[in-house]
This record gives sequence, C-alpha cells and structure tokens, in this order.
Amino acid sequence: MFQVEPVTLTGKVARLEPLELHHAEEIFATSQEADIWTYMPHRLDGSLADVEYWIADVLQAQARGTDLPFVIRDLANGHICGSTRYLAIDTHSRGLEIGGTWLDATARRTGINTECKFMLLQHAFEKLGAIRVQLKTDSRNLRSQTAIERIGGVREGTLRNHMIQPDGYYRHSVYFSIIESEWPGVKARLQKMMER
Repeated sequence: MFQVEPVTLTGKVARLEPLELHHAEEIFATSQEADIWTYMPHRLDGSLADVEYWIADVLQAQARGTDLPFVIRDLANGHICGSTRYLAIDTHSRGLEIGGTWLDATARRTGINTECKFMLLQHAFEKLGAIRVQLKTDSRNLRSQTAIERIGGVREGTLRNHMIQPDGYYRHSVYFSIIESEWPGVKARLQKMMER
C-alpha cells in the first residue's frame, strides 16, 4: 500500500522534518530574500501572517492526502534554511511529485539540496514503493532544469500557461520524471555527487 505519511529524514548535512505551524517564525525569518520567489507560484517574504496562512493551506492539502510538506534544517547550524514537499500524491498509481522547494542563500551551492533530493527519492522508491516521481520547474528557470537533468531526471515536456504567478505572469512548467527502473542509476549518481 502506498501510504505517504509524515516522516523525518536525516542525512549528513540536512534533516527534513514535517512542516508544522510552530515553524512559522523561523520560516519567516529565513524567507525574506526576494530572489527565492522569482519562479515560485507563491511568496513568503511579506509578513508572518502570510507564512502562517501558507502553512495552514499546505497542511490542509496534507490532510486531503495530496501533499506532504517538510522544512529543511541545516545540520551545521540547526537553522531552517528552506522547505520542500511531496505533492500531487497519487496512491492508486504510486506516484508523486517533489517540488515547492526553496532554499535561502546560506544553503544554495552547498550539498543540502542534493542530499534532500536523494532522501526524498530514496524514501519514495525504496520505502513507499513509488513507480514514478515527477519534478517541474518554471520554463525560465534554466538553473533548475539543468540541476534536475544532472541528477537523472528525464525531460517529458512543457505545460504552457500552466499557472499564473503572483505578478500575473503566465508560467509555462517544464516536467521531468524518474521512474522506478531508473532509480538505481539515479541513486548511484546522487551518491557520487554527495561524496564531493
């Protein structure tokens, strides 16, 4: 049975903890850099109330069974440095998406994002029994597309005018996937990347 339930995943440089309302102040403190939100369909750099609303909304999606949100904690300093989640959870077809990922400046260009992707993929394929994990990004976000391809994500196509951004921009979303038969190769590639 494909049961996606709250879990804490701990690596060498990061820990993924289930998102809870008490994280609001720390998320607000770390989310004030405007660059974080350039390609995201929401913004958390407004007010603490905005962050609390976002957490409540995401936790409602968790209660519906479509999402499982995490905070990302940097183990070097103990601070929350971002968030990520499973979304588009499809229990019947044993698939989900990894997305909604953002990191503050202190965590970018470190091993944190790579390790988080590894932990989420490993949990999805090896514990949950997923047959497909998808990832998507804004068509303008070339850095993200390159990073997804670097870990072994296969580009599937682009959904045009997929969502309207907070600034009114019609976002095109580029979709990638990793399927269960590809996981061993992706796993080996990620493990090699994490050794650096």
